[in-house]
Amino acid sequence: MNPAWLDSITAWIATHPIAAGALIFLIAFCDALVIVGIVVPALPLLFAAGALVGLGHISGPYALLCAAAGAFIGDALSYWFGRRLGPQRLRGCWPFVRYPQWLDRGETMFRRHGVKSILIARFVGAVRPFVPAIAGMLHMPIRRYALPSAFASITWAALFLAPGWVLGASYDAVAAVADRLALALGGLAVAIALAWAGVLYTWRWFAQNADHLLARLLRWTRRHPRLGRYAGALVDPNRPESASLAMLAVCLLAISWICFTLLAILLASGGPLALDHHLHDLMWGLRNPLADRLMAGLASIGDAQVLGAAAAVVMAYLLWRRRWMAAAHWLAALVFGLVLTSLLEAVVDMPRPSTAPAGFGFPSVAVTMTTIVFGFFAVLIARELPGRKRVWPYLLAGVVTAVVAFARLYLGAHWLSDLIGGTLFGLVWLLILGIAYRSHVARSFWMRPLAALFYGSFVIAALWHAPSASERLLALFQPAPPGVQIAVDDWWRDGWEKLPAQRNENDPRRRWPLDIQVAGPLASLQTAMEAAGWRVQPQADWTATISLLDDDVPGVDQAVLPATLDAHAEALLMLHPGPGPDDQYALRLWPAPVALADGTPLWLGTTQTLHLSKPLGAAVLWLPKPHDGHSHAQVGAALAGFETAQAVHPLNGVPVLRVRVAE
Repeated sequence: MNPAWLDSITAWIATHPIAAGALIFLIAFCDALVIVGIVVPALPLLFAAGALVGLGHISGPYALLCAAAGAFIGDALSYWFGRRLGPQRLRGCWPFVRYPQWLDRGETMFRRHGVKSILIARFVGAVRPFVPAIAGMLHMPIRRYALPSAFASITWAALFLAPGWVLGASYDAVAAVADRLALALGGLAVAIALAWAGVLYTWRWFAQNADHLLARLLRWTRRHPRLGRYAGALVDPNRPESASLAMLAVCLLAISWICFTLLAILLASGGPLALDHHLHDLMWGLRNPLADRLMAGLASIGDAQVLGAAAAVVMAYLLWRRRWMAAAHWLAALVFGLVLTSLLEAVVDMPRPSTAPAGFGFPSVAVTMTTIVFGFFAVLIARELPGRKRVWPYLLAGVVTAVVAFARLYLGAHWLSDLIGGTLFGLVWLLILGIAYRSHVARSFWMRPLAALFYGSFVIAALWHAPSASERLLALFQPAPPGVQIAVDDWWRDGWEKLPAQRNENDPRRRWPLDIQVAGPLASLQTAMEAAGWRVQPQADWTATISLLDDDVPGVDQAVLPATLDAHAEALLMLHPGPGPDDQYALRLWPAPVALADGTPLWLGTTQTLHLSKPLGAAVLWLPKPHDGHSHAQVGAALAGFETAQAVHPLNGVPVLRVRVAE
């Protein structure tokens, strides 16, 4: 995907490379400034800058120099600021007077590590903007400060630019054949990162503000004795669980409000939101055979066979250990979660996506039950963990739920609203149940065996269930057959001109010309081409894709990665030795977007000359060369025994070969 605004930015940068360097300098400079650096997202901005370096829009040494200079000068200004003000005046400045812990963390690191802290702090976002100011505040000699700061700035600039630089350098090559796969995997990574960050920062905020929140709730209960007695039972300061209960109660109120707001918006609009349609179309455009199999497998881990197996193991363990209260709440979590979801499906009549068969509705049962099962299990065991480790079960719950939700969104099983609604309703129920459980259970138990059994059984059940379930899911979410028909003679005469002339990709580099159209069964065409020396390559799976990293496999034996046309995977991929040892010809065929009236199958295809390349220095890829007509001529010669015709397509001026294949 290459949106118009991104085209504009890259065009501006290519035209003004000096100004782009100044922008990189400004990013690094602001990130290093005391206070200002707290809000500057340097990592993603420098990652993007590195990608532009890799793509050739900015000089690499120039970008590195600008980033290092910006970081060094920003640190120097922070150093001067701290030295000028001194300890008392610096601590009296806003925001340190309100958040003294910001300086305390940096000062603790500085006093512990001395000069080494200048290098360490450059890579620790929480203290990076403060340590230079603290060095000045404590009057570190400028000669001792400058050299470590310069070294740290250069190292930081190189490491922060490097990932984007490598990605940009390899993007053109990889994107030629695996752009949709890369975008799908990138979207999955973003979903996991958002879930991780959301859970982690929410937990940290509550951990830092639990005492203050608890005190406010206690004051409220004293001012409202009638209503407050119910809340007071949850936040009794004599109970060690009061802070956790207050946390769960506040989350319950906030999520309930968001949940019912979403439901009201959906009911008022009478169907999916505009964002639902946009994301559905975006995900449909990312369909790729490799990503399809992966996402189908990930979507299946939210099935009853997987969650049910893990839940049954937990129930058996709780009953064996005579944890009757925990077992009762665990059973209630599962049963009432299913009942709640069924009631909502009956009440809310949400139109399904066109790609979703019956059984997929609002809210998503898989996402709701994943949220409940993993979320309540986190409530069950987190209280037994020490300190900061309590967040880990919640992080795992967020990640697994995000994976299931993204996979189902990718397949087109649900709208985004279905997935958000399922997550929110699951959270409401597990918070209600969590409050009830924490209010009645004070007895602790050894949770490590239970955690090992739950997570272990979940992984085993997922590995056992996913291979077979993914095939069934993929069969459900195949692209719909074409709804437009055309007579065979009309197609042969001039109807072929109305079919696409090239792949409908946003990036012009991937708009391969569709220079062959075939009417008839592919088996006969395959037989004829095999007689001419061509061979069929089965659709590459993940095993073949991973083997691209194996240098011991000859290039001719390495798989050609699959490509899609309108979310359709290739129906046939045939290869033939090319003019050089690192070249080969390829023919790719996909189902056409229209059907012939007599039922004869119609196919669109492209002919390519592929060249063996190592864009990453490790992986081997067969990448298409610019269309030169050589592979087209080879295919035409192999199909000379069939009825053929050739003419130039009026839309792009590329000769198109039409072939009629008999049974």
